[in-house]
Amino acid sequence: MLVDSHCHLDFKDFNEDREAVIERAHASGVTLMQTICTSLPGFERIHPIAMNHESIYCSVGIHPDHVHEFPETNVEELISYTRKPKVIGLGETGLDYYRDISHKDLQIRSFKAHIQASRETGVPLIVHTRSAEEDTASLLKEEMARGAFTGLLHCFTSSDWLAKEAIDLGLYISISGIVTFKNAKELQETVKSLPLERLLVETDAPYLAPMPHRGKRNEPGFTRHTAEFIAQLKGVSYEEVARVTTENFFRLFTRVPQALCA
Repeated sequence: MLVDSHCHLDFKDFNEDREAVIERAHASGVTLMQTICTSLPGFERIHPIAMNHESIYCSVGIHPDHVHEFPETNVEELISYTRKPKVIGLGETGLDYYRDISHKDLQIRSFKAHIQASRETGVPLIVHTRSAEEDTASLLKEEMARGAFTGLLHCFTSSDWLAKEAIDLGLYISISGIVTFKNAKELQETVKSLPLERLLVETDAPYLAPMPHRGKRNEPGFTRHTAEFIAQLKGVSYEEVARVTTENFFRLFTRVPQALCA
């Protein structure tokens, strides 16, 4: 069994063949997927996908690139969404200073609201961080000191330092197909050094297809390529990576029935 912990099945890239994509994922051994929310209106597309497929769960949240569309993120509103069936994660949320820092204060405010919702509900946080390592680490530590919460850093491409800071806080690290890229040497070294017991795998589909599909549309079935590459990096079997990352997923996302892990 393998889990794609982060994909975007509601995106228009899958409008023509969504069901076939899901079937191909199952055929490749990816028997569970979490489709991720990036804006509250988008949840209305995402939730039916999860409800209509036993193997798909979902999150609710506001991506940092969209915070200006929702300047007053309401903790209670986020919490209300988590009460819906098959919602297992809060996010993706976080900090992204790569293209534009004009909404930095809004990003921080939204991130804190998601953390508060996570703290109050026990629903894990799904963190996006790009070009914002120091602020991400500082905010996570500050908020963890106010009260514990769980979560992960998704599509991890940051430094070894940030990964270890997150793990020290009890968070997990999710690895995407970027690790398979030839120019990702630093990330590969980081993944080598991280404990497998703190790793998950994902596609972030339709983006970032792993080798040998780089440059094409990504899809959940390609999670296997990432897991196989991690196995090579760590000198363990693919089966071991699949088993441990799946166990980690169920350990973190406790709302998913354990019976599905069998």
